Amino acid sequence: MASTQPRRGDTRQRIQDVALELFTERGYDKTSLREIAERLEVTKAALYYHFKTKEDIVLSVVEDLGRLLDELIEWGQAQPHTLETKKELLRRYSEALADAAPVFRFLQENQATVRELSIGGAFKERLVTLSDLLRAPDAALTDHVRTTAAMFTMHVGLMALHDVEGDPEDKRKAVLEVALDLLTEAHRSR
Repeated sequence: MASTQPRRGDTRQRIQDVALELFTERGYDKTSLREIAERLEVTKAALYYHFKTKEDIVLSVVEDLGRLLDELIEWGQAQPHTLETKKELLRRYSEALADAAPVFRFLQENQATVRELSIGGAFKERLVTLSDLLRAPDAALTDHVRTTAAMFTMHVGLMALHDVEGDPEDKRKAVLEVALDLLTEAHRSR
C-alpha cells in the first residue's frame, strides 16, 4: 500500500513520515518495522540502513522537533522582550506546529509510549522556556494563566480541529488569532 504522504527526496524523512502515519493509525506497539518498510515499498534491510528500531525512528523525530524548538527559543532569547517579539514568537511557533502536526498527533495518540521512551521531559522543558519568553518576568498570576493558555490553545487547537472540516491553514490562523488575543490581553493588563 503506497503512503498517502507526498514522497520526499530525503529517505530518512520519508521513513519518519510513514512511521508516524502508521504509529498514529495503528499505534506504536501494533506497528512493525516490516509494515513500515512495506508502506515505503523498500526492503527491511533498506530501512535498517537508516533506523535499527522503531524507538530510533521516534527518537529521531523528537530530536528533529527539539532542534526546531531550540532554534525558536534561541531566536526569542536574542530579541527585545516586547509585545511584537512575543507575537512573532507565537506566529513562528504556530508555523512550526503546523509543520510538525503528524508528530503531535503521534504524541497525543501514543502517550504511554511517550512516557515509556522518556521523551516528554526535554520537550516539556522547551515548552516551559517558550512560555517564559511570552510572559513578563513580573507577570501577575492572571497574566501567567493567559500566556500559558495561549501556548495550550496552540496545542489543543492543533488536535481539536484536526477532524473539523476546513482548510488547515484557515484553522491554524484561527487558533493563532485566539492565542494572540490571550497574549495581547496579558500584556495589556500589566
